[in-house]
Formats: sequence, C-alpha cells, structure tokens
Amino acid sequence: MKRFHVHAHVEDLPASIAFYSKLFAAEPSRVESDYAKWMLDDPRINFAISTRGGTPGVDHLGFQTDTAEELVELKARARAADMALLDEGATSCCYARSEKHWITDPQGIPWEHFHTLGDIPVFGEPKPAGDTGGCCAANTTTPATAAATPSGKPVGIAVKPASACC
Repeated sequence: MKRFHVHAHVEDLPASIAFYSKLFAAEPSRVESDYAKWMLDDPRINFAISTRGGTPGVDHLGFQTDTAEELVELKARARAADMALLDEGATSCCYARSEKHWITDPQGIPWEHFHTLGDIPVFGEPKPAGDTGGCCAANTTTPATAAATPSGKPVGIAVKPASACC
C-alpha cells in the first residue's frame, strides 16, 4: 500500500508543530531541530515540514511505498507517462535512507517516489566525491535529460532553491 507524501517549508518550526499536532490530533512521529514528520493512518499520509527551504509553502508531493516492488511500479508508470525521471537510487535525505526517483508534472510540480529503508541520525549524508546527483546536491542538466534544480529535483519550471529535499 502506498502513502501520500507532502513536504512543506515553514519559518517557525515549534509553532507549526503545535498547529499540525492539533490539526491532525497527533504528535509527530519524528522531531528534529529543523524537521518534523507525521505518519498518519487516517488519512494515510507522510506529512513533513522543515525549515531547510526558501519561501514557506509546499515544496513537493509524492508517494512513499511499503515495498520495493511498488516503487518499481511507480517508476514504470512515470516512464509510461513520458515524464522526465531523475533516478537517485539509494540515497539519504530527511533523516532516512531511501531508494527514490523524482518526476515533474506538466506544471513543474516535483513528485518524489520513494521506499524508506531506515532512519539515520542526520538530515542527509555526504555524497562520495564526484557524485553530483541526488536531492540535496547541486546538479543541473537540460529538460530533455530530466532537468534538475539546485535541489536536485527534476523540473518543468523552477521550484524552490537548494537545501530542500524530502
């Protein structure tokens, strides 16, 4: 089963945690100095907020899968829809290790498809020397080859600046 994912940037993390905790009638499942996440079952959503972005608001949408097979299915759907795909493979971001890829809808909204492999104690781990891919790295290519913003998300139009990720 898949879980809908929303990641929003906020300016005041404690105030936002208090607001969303009341709105969802639940405390976050994870809280860090710059990040919080709710794993809700009703509705089934992974809702994350962080102070790591630019302008407050929705950064990206996505689907978190329960299995690697579901992630493969989402990748096949993205390819069938002729969407530019940025395949990160195994990566670390947002206090988790994941297998993931990104697509962008026709309006330029980035969508993250990922399967979480485990928690990590830091927002992200450094990439090996020479690795320019990934959601938290600076990487730019052309739209025809799955263009990416400085945040590494593929785009049709510009999305928020670097330092955001999951």
